Amino acid sequence: MRHRSRAFEALILSAALIAPALTAAAASGSAVSITVTGLRSAKGQVLGCLTTQPRAFPDCAKDPAAHKLVAAIVANTVQLEFGPVAPGRYAISLLHDENGNGKADMVLFMPKEGFGFSRDAPVRFGPPSFNSAAFAVAETSVQLTARMRYMF
Repeated sequence: MRHRSRAFEALILSAALIAPALTAAAASGSAVSITVTGLRSAKGQVLGCLTTQPRAFPDCAKDPAAHKLVAAIVANTVQLEFGPVAPGRYAISLLHDENGNGKADMVLFMPKEGFGFSRDAPVRFGPPSFNSAAFAVAETSVQLTARMRYMF
């Protein structure tokens, strides 16, 4: 039998005491959901991305901690449930991926498929800023609605 140092035993005990608290903190939080309206068809799927990082908005590629969802379309509406998230400022971007290829198809640098944002952030010469789409998550659940928009 190997002899363990007291420092090692203290480390193991600390980890055993802290782990349940960290798990509870991750599981707690307020639920965030968004209802997407204005879909022009029930083809394909809706991709949703929830981020706290302004530099990662709207595509979330630069945020490995972003919450990403894929939802089927039912009767031209979609409900995306992001589940519980920690308090903070978030923004959601949405894509109506009509052909189901998992990405935004473009025509002349403009989206060929539908798109939307939390707070129905306005689109002017490009996607909205994080701040115009951002909303606060605190202690209560957040239920948002966004309208899908189409350029073509």
